[in-house]
Amino acid sequence: MANLKQILIDMAKSLVDSPDEVTVIVTDETEDSVTFELSVAPDDMGKVIGRHGRIAKALRTVMKSAATLEGKRVIVNIK
Repeated sequence: MANLKQILIDMAKSLVDSPDEVTVIVTDETEDSVTFELSVAPDDMGKVIGRHGRIAKALRTVMKSAATLEGKRVIVNIK
């Protein structure tokens, strides 16, 4: 699970102007699933979401692929 969290942090930090303000919190974790809450600076929110949510969708797709390798489901909420 720590590996999944680090993957999300690294991807988000590469997208934003203020990488120090990127935080990822595990809000819910079960044996087969984990829910992450990604927070960024208000000015960087558009960069993480992207036009029509394309960047957010891509982040979630990469996370789902990485979680599959660990046999888990993952949910990424952006706040």
